[in-house]
Amino acid sequence: MSETGDITGTKDRDYNIIWFTEACLSNALRLQTYIQDAERAGDNELAEFFRRAQGESRKGAEQAKTLLRARLGN
Repeated sequence: MSETGDITGTKDRDYNIIWFTEACLSNALRLQTYIQDAERAGDNELAEFFRRAQGESRKGAEQAKTLLRARLGN
């Protein structure tokens, strides 16, 4: 049996976009640690790679927040 909103009161599509938003934000935070680790190791190429990935995570979170606002009517 899968959850379709009967248990949580939140439809799958709403839950999924909420989860995605949180995952993107959490990833952006985690990547900050990876950037700092790479910088401490003097690996600028890796630090830049993680910065680009962090930017994409931020972008995904912003897009998801915009979609979520529109879908929840705020």
